[in-house]
Amino acid sequence: MQQRPLILVLGLCVALLSACADSDQDELRQWMAQQKAQAKPRITPIEEPKKFQPETYVGESGVDPFDQAKLTQALRRDAAQQGAKTGLIQSELNRRKEALESMPLDAMTMVGSLNKKGEPTALIKADRLLYQVRVGNYLGQNYGKIVRITENSIQLREIIQDVTGEWIERDTELVLQETQK
Repeated sequence: MQQRPLILVLGLCVALLSACADSDQDELRQWMAQQKAQAKPRITPIEEPKKFQPETYVGESGVDPFDQAKLTQALRRDAAQQGAKTGLIQSELNRRKEALESMPLDAMTMVGSLNKKGEPTALIKADRLLYQVRVGNYLGQNYGKIVRITENSIQLREIIQDVTGEWIERDTELVLQETQK
């Protein structure tokens, strides 16, 4: 009994689908053929290429870019500019490195200061060791020379490269780190 309503519903669906099958497709095919016949592509013509006009070489009367004297002069000028850029760091490269120059400044902490024989001395903790430093000693990896020691800070002059590759000086400070109890 349940199969009879199911068969009726399926039969009705098939009848409805077969009724709309061919009537719209003929009209659609006619319209597409008509549109295809009316369509004309628009192609713009390509311009005629310009005729090549050779020119005579007039460089013989000008300056030779590969002249030996001109190249030597340019090399001397470049060497002088390079020498001016490295003059700031040249003295730093020729001296012996100190122990605290192998570590970055952020790995060091100032833990105290004292006067030793009238000269200000700072205490620096680095790599679980305690170091005494004075004005003139070097700290950090950027050629940082100590220029002043106060009770709660160490002022340094560092030499770094800027974005153009030139060596410049900058001032840095290492501040006393008070331990919390």
